[in-house]
Amino acid sequence: MKYMLVGGLSSMAYGIPRSTKDADVVLAVDQSALGKLASELGTSFELDPQGTFEMVTGTLRFHLRVPEIAFEIELFLLSDDPHDRSRFERRQKIHSQQLNTDAVIPTSEDVIVMKLRWFGIAKRGKDADDVRDVIAVQGDEVLDWDYIHHWTAIHGTRELLEEIRASIPPLD
Repeated sequence: MKYMLVGGLSSMAYGIPRSTKDADVVLAVDQSALGKLASELGTSFELDPQGTFEMVTGTLRFHLRVPEIAFEIELFLLSDDPHDRSRFERRQKIHSQQLNTDAVIPTSEDVIVMKLRWFGIAKRGKDADDVRDVIAVQGDEVLDWDYIHHWTAIHGTRELLEEIRASIPPLD
């Protein structure tokens, strides 16, 4: 099954580790495959069959719960949104120190672009913090600014990007 780990866990791969209450995963499957996934996972997981609309990319989101612990996995179906498709095609496999396993995640540039989109709509401070952390840890020389500028211009988040960049103190 083609997937990509997104959200806070992907931000931490490029930025600064922080706590998170869930894991967000983009799946390249149709909705009918989710029932099969739930049955293969067994009774340790509970899939809520009622999807909700995700407002940033316009896709469906499903909740997969782990009843024994207070942890939830949000499953997002890969949408037709141009950036959603682009970041999925660009995803890469890494070894995650936090998860102690291999994981497939978006590029650092795509984490920045999506976190800016989320912040622009939901105004969650942690999204702006994640953008700041990824930029600060990765550094200007590593990031593909042309790619980031392309998508932030399309999404209307370029000004927000520049405000966040200006708030990062220079390294001496």
